[in-house]
Amino acid sequence: MRIWVNGALREPADASVSVLDRGFTVGDGVFETLKVVDGRPFALERHLDRLERSARALGLLRPDRDQVRAACAEVLAAEPLPLGRLRITCTSGPAPLGPVGGSDSSSDAGPDADPEAGPTLVVAAGAMRPRPATAAVVTVPWTRNEHSATAGIKTTSYAENVVALARAHEHGADEAILGNTAGLLCEGTASNVFVVLGGRLLTPPLSSGCLAGITRALTLQWSDAEEEDLPLSVLRDADEVFLTGSLRDIQAVSRVDERELSGAPGPVTARLAAVFAERAAADQEP
Repeated sequence: MRIWVNGALREPADASVSVLDRGFTVGDGVFETLKVVDGRPFALERHLDRLERSARALGLLRPDRDQVRAACAEVLAAEPLPLGRLRITCTSGPAPLGPVGGSDSSSDAGPDADPEAGPTLVVAAGAMRPRPATAAVVTVPWTRNEHSATAGIKTTSYAENVVALARAHEHGADEAILGNTAGLLCEGTASNVFVVLGGRLLTPPLSSGCLAGITRALTLQWSDAEEEDLPLSVLRDADEVFLTGSLRDIQAVSRVDERELSGAPGPVTARLAAVFAERAAADQEP
């Protein structure tokens, strides 16, 4: 494995960032994770669009798109991957210890960032195994705050997801599903959720607080899926449930809490998974 850090390709043992980096001290950073197939990242431009949106929402300096592309190419050239993941991480960079501070419209790099150090950019890649065809999920007692300042932003502040996913693993599940403060279905810790209900294919709208997933957007584009506010309890009644995500594509859900969904993947999920696989294989930049 090779890791690109602030302009240089390094071995893992030599790759480092400052212990004063705000991405480490306060989670002031954003990231993207992409699937790599035959050494090429899938939907890189869509991910870079979202990376820029997330950076802007946190008040970070907009990542240099050409630099990020070049860094991704360097890493993948050094680490050819038949199937893998590519992670791009941007933070506001090192800053003195102290209050987190607020937004500063006079600076694009964050209020407390060291102007001499500048932002941090890290790109890393690693191999991964194909995802199983199905996943078990559990609902968890914690909620997404759809009114949060960081709702729908892919930040490095991931502790909430870590706790929820640990609960899922404790119950023999692969993913945790969260509702929002209104009791509506929101998302998984690293996935969006679709349901088939009464012949309709539905997914929560972005106003639910869920992440604007890349695979979610493509699924909406390549199907007759609709966005609709859904109670969390819909998971008890849906004919089919599936997850979408950059590293899982479309993955059927075989169990929700104690409810078994026999025959998963169901016909709608199986058809969409085949459509997604075909279109993704035909175009790396859909």
